[in-house]
Order: sequence, then C-alpha cells, then structure tokens
Amino acid sequence: MKLLSLIFGCYLLAGCASIPGMHYITGGEAPDEQDEQGASQIVDVQTQSLTTPKEYESEKGGLDAFGAMEKPNMIGSTPGAFKSLPLTRHIGHYVRNMAQDLVANMEYVTERTPVAVTHFSLIDSDLRETNLLGQQMAESFVHEFHKFRMPVVEFKATQFIRVTETGDYVLSRDFLDLNNSTPIQYVLTGTMTKHQGGFIVNARMLGMESKVVVASAQSFVPFYVVDALIPSESSRQNEVIDGVRIIQGE
Repeated sequence: MKLLSLIFGCYLLAGCASIPGMHYITGGEAPDEQDEQGASQIVDVQTQSLTTPKEYESEKGGLDAFGAMEKPNMIGSTPGAFKSLPLTRHIGHYVRNMAQDLVANMEYVTERTPVAVTHFSLIDSDLRETNLLGQQMAESFVHEFHKFRMPVVEFKATQFIRVTETGDYVLSRDFLDLNNSTPIQYVLTGTMTKHQGGFIVNARMLGMESKVVVASAQSFVPFYVVDALIPSESSRQNEVIDGVRIIQGE
C-alpha cells in the first residue's frame, strides 16, 4: 500500500510540473513582468490607422475630384518643380469638363454652324492680354469640340505652307497672311481671374453677329496644374521689363 501511495504521489507531482504557468507559483518570473513584455509587443491598430493617413497626406498630397494632387510639395521656387508624384490630370481634363457643361446648356449651335475658338483673356487687363494658360485652353477646346462633331474653324490657317529653315508651317499670327472672310457663326471666348490657389475660368459661346451668349461654363483650375505648363524658350526671348518689351535681335 505504501508503495502504491508513493507512485501515485510522484505521478501527481509530474503532472503539476507539466501544466503551463505553474512556474509562477514555484518562484518563476512574476506575472507583471511578463505582461509588460507582452504589452510592448502589441501593436495599437487604432493609433496606427489614425496616424498613417496624416503622414501619407503630408508626404504625397491628396487628390481632388479630377485626380490631381491638392497639396504638392515644391522644391525651390521654380514653377512646375514638384517633389510629389507626377500629375495624373492636366489642363485638358479640366477643359473636358467645361466643354461638357457648355454642350449641356448650348442653344442654336448645331453640327452645321461653324465655330471658332479664341484665347482666354485676363479679366483685369484690357481683354487683349493672355498667358500660356489661356492659349492652351483654346487648343484643348478645339479638340473637345471636334469630338462633339462641331465644325471648328481654324482661322489661323493660311492658304499656303511656309517652308523655313526651322520647319514647315501652315498656321500664322500675322493677319496679313489670313483670310478675312472666314465663315464663322459662333465663337468661344472667355476670361481668367487669378485667384488664391489657382485661376477662375469663365467660358462662353457667343453669336458673331448677335453677340448673344448661347452657352456658358465656369471652372477653377488649381495653381499646380497651371504651373505645370512650362513656357518654351522662344516665348521667353520677348520679355517685358519695366513696361518695355525686350526683343532679342539676330
């Protein structure tokens, strides 16, 4: 009987030693110390989800409704030099939305009425001044109107091809080279207002004879989309300094 009791007692001691966590009772590592080590390895998911987007926005910048960056980080003072990712939307995408607005409320203009597109003027000038934004917007509107099957008239086209050492050209800004009897019934024009953060663009379709507005649209172009337009070297040769236009000679 004593032998059976001894064997049974050894069996109980061996079973208790195999139970996890029993070393706490035998003077092992304190529970508080292990809890601290375990807590140091736990990742606070809620904290990470709140801080990560803010850090991402400060580094990458958000996207507006058109997919362009809202807060690009610039390097230096050079326009168009951005640290952020390349633009996913350019000025043509903003013109596309304006063209859709124009067509949506357009009157009298059909696929048989010739349309012309002019450059957009700066609203605080004598309406005879523009910039690279106004010029490129006119080019983009020609493309968008053609997709709507409007007969767009290129009034800057000459009756000949000018062959020069620098290239062959059919377009001209010299009115003496152009035809003054081009059939145009409607013309798209507009103004631009420099605003904090970009330009407010006002577009309207006018009747050449009646001067009646038959369509209109308005949009806001952010500054970083405008700054992405880089002037060519030839346009920088004729700069205005102190009100005097400086022309580089041959």
